[in-house]
Amino acid sequence: MSAPAPSPLAIVDAEPLPRQDEVLTEAALAFVAELHRRFAPRRAELLARRGERRAEIARTSTLDFLPDTAQVREGDWKVAPAPAALNDRRVEITGPTDRKMTINALNSGATVWLADFEDASAPTWENVVLGQLNLIDAYERRIDFTDSRTGKAYALKPAEQLATVVMRPRGWHLQERHLRFEGGPASGSLVDFGLYFFHNARRLIDLGKGPYFYLPKTESHLEARLWNEIFVFAQDYVGIPQGTVRATVLIETITAAYEMEEILFELKDHAAGLNAGRWDYLFSIVKNFRDGGEKFVLPDRNAVTMTAPFMRAYTELLVKTCHKRGAHAIGGMAAFIPSRKDAEVNKVAFEKVKADKDREAGDGFDGSWVAHPDLVPIAMASFDAVLGDKPNQKDRLREDVSVAPGELIAIDSLDAKPTYEGLRNAVQVGIRYIEAWLRGLGAVGIFGLMEDAATAEISRSQIWQWINAGVVFENGETATAELTRTIATEELAAIRAEVGEEAFTAGKWQQAHDLLLQVSLDTDYADFLTLPAYDQLTG
Repeated sequence: MSAPAPSPLAIVDAEPLPRQDEVLTEAALAFVAELHRRFAPRRAELLARRGERRAEIARTSTLDFLPDTAQVREGDWKVAPAPAALNDRRVEITGPTDRKMTINALNSGATVWLADFEDASAPTWENVVLGQLNLIDAYERRIDFTDSRTGKAYALKPAEQLATVVMRPRGWHLQERHLRFEGGPASGSLVDFGLYFFHNARRLIDLGKGPYFYLPKTESHLEARLWNEIFVFAQDYVGIPQGTVRATVLIETITAAYEMEEILFELKDHAAGLNAGRWDYLFSIVKNFRDGGEKFVLPDRNAVTMTAPFMRAYTELLVKTCHKRGAHAIGGMAAFIPSRKDAEVNKVAFEKVKADKDREAGDGFDGSWVAHPDLVPIAMASFDAVLGDKPNQKDRLREDVSVAPGELIAIDSLDAKPTYEGLRNAVQVGIRYIEAWLRGLGAVGIFGLMEDAATAEISRSQIWQWINAGVVFENGETATAELTRTIATEELAAIRAEVGEEAFTAGKWQQAHDLLLQVSLDTDYADFLTLPAYDQLTG
């Protein structure tokens, strides 16, 4: 038997950071290098397969459940039972892994914290490395933070009061240019997963928990299979039992919505559940059906609520699928940021959040997401009312639900149209989010909502779709590149007046304006906004 091939050496190509040697240890980098050697080629194949599938959708303008995996959907199987630390997930708070957020999220009263290296984190090298360090420090209870502006000090509550961490690495499509193997950039997903798993798997087991992950942007069960192979290898590598890793998959692409059972099956012993989001899911619909004609044109993003018929089909199918297979079904995001000045705004928004969480709990979801600690009690009350002392409601099998393939893409079942104000809002939010992202901020409060990269994706995708479909707005104007440029120019001037000349010049506003127009107006639709944005990200 021949000896295994040596792993490629890791080259760190970045300015040194404080305490980076605690994260970028020789042993940790050797593990990431081995992940790269074994799994990067298959990652590249699966990314190429995405393009092939997208071309097929462009040709047929339809999707269906896979005929060659019917035996999986019809089979009698279940995922492994949830570990104790992940059995009750009724409220999950999301956010990046900066030091202050790490403490606040763990202390928030939520049952789970989605510690985000993906859409809520701009992948500067500092965010990537120090985010890992913050989690290590949190598990070692040596994390604290004093706000230099307010002087307020932050520290962790007792261990039994802290949220369970489920870490989200970057998606398969993103690279990490600061870490190189064999002359090329590493996979962002393998870097994030590898460093976190290597440093924390045993720490977490000692704390009575485990290495738990959210898997983003998954487009097929074959991508879930690759993650499962990585989990099997990683557990053997550090010598922990198989099944210690648990993964929750975000069903945030339209293709994955047709493969929910297959995705759970591929992860089986490592599967924890599925999550139903909104913005990335809508972005994926636009991306895949962008040349499908008028029936696939989405209205303003805020008009597409989770009660829209095609979104209802998606969420109901997700709950049914999860519970049939013994997995958790986790609902979508409440993104409202409470105002410290306007109680009336809060009252109206809190009522909407409550109605949304009441609906999810009533539909059978086992938990849901919030973006702000003030929303934790609202979501908690909605799920407490349904669950009581039970940790989840997986016993609700939702056998009343039956979803035909066409219902998931029946976009024209929604009685709403794109509006001129919708176009203006997409431009406004797009510029403001991209500007913050280019400065290294991934979670940004804009117009009272916590926005992340998925927001910018749906904003630029809708601009692109409306222009290419020749949408005529209610005021008689047609969506065109010229109209979009005019609105973008007006918005840039409004921002300059709002923030002042000094702050405008110090920011990245013109760069953000130009990038939004590039990805919204180019004939060639960019697969992900974050790909050209990463080329412009400093740090």
